[in-house]
Amino acid sequence: MLKRRAKQVLRIEADSIRRLISRIDKDFEKAVELIYACKGMVVVTGMGKAGIVGQKISATLASTGTPSLWLHSAEAIHGDLGRVRKEDTVIVVSNSGETEEVVSLVPQIKKIGSGLIAITGNKKSSLAKNSDAVLDVSIKVEACPLGLAPMASTTSMLAMGDALCAALMDKRKFKRSDFAFLHPGGSLGKQLLLKVEDIMRKGPSNPIVKESKKVKDVLLAITASRAGSATVIDKDKKVKGIFTDGDLRRHLGSDPLLLSREVKDVMTKSPRTLKKGCLAVEALRILQEHKIDEIPIVDEEDKAIGLVDVQDLLKAGLV
Repeated sequence: MLKRRAKQVLRIEADSIRRLISRIDKDFEKAVELIYACKGMVVVTGMGKAGIVGQKISATLASTGTPSLWLHSAEAIHGDLGRVRKEDTVIVVSNSGETEEVVSLVPQIKKIGSGLIAITGNKKSSLAKNSDAVLDVSIKVEACPLGLAPMASTTSMLAMGDALCAALMDKRKFKRSDFAFLHPGGSLGKQLLLKVEDIMRKGPSNPIVKESKKVKDVLLAITASRAGSATVIDKDKKVKGIFTDGDLRRHLGSDPLLLSREVKDVMTKSPRTLKKGCLAVEALRILQEHKIDEIPIVDEEDKAIGLVDVQDLLKAGLV
């Protein structure tokens, strides 16, 4: 019984979202244009569960390039309406379109002169009739067993809000770099903003050796720097190879003269490198894809300047 009910709820809500696809019409396009042309803020308001959905829509707008604020409808009719200006666009979220607090706001919003977009399940409501654009989120049936608690209706509102936000991102040509600017904190910000030079090993922590260096001396350099490898360069400081713990193990058992060899004879030649300015998450992708632990970092002239180890990515919180 419990599983059957859960599956029924999901089917109803999934069906409600599917039915929205055919409603992406001229009103939807008009809503996008109204918001895109808005010189002020996009103010999102609503009551109850619809209001909570409105808060999420406002937050998504703000995080994807559309300045937005949330306004509680009940607080608005008691003074907070003063936050709304003529140059703003107001999105009102209401399933019935007849909620008292919401309906009371409509004539005041019209008087201010703001654009008005309705996200509603009732296209014949007072809200819909007085809006510049109406996004229809009506449903066949609520997913609630009693048909009372908003479930499918709020899911439809949320999905339509996401569709609106995504369309605006396309309209604004919103890029990953723009998203990163608005999300500087946490792991998401690190993934989008952190560059290899921010975490790479350099100076004494980055063993760089010439091709003619003996393996014994290379191992001493690696040990002194507490690294897992050494970058091998030519006379122009260009990367020619990398000598890793793996290279040491591969040759140690079969070459009794290994320690006296020149590192160029036993190194991994032409290793993958990354240029300064690349994102640290790109270094992570390469390390994971090729199953390696280190990658040398080079400047614009392909000269070795640093090394990124998988441990550095761990410390940065990218793994």
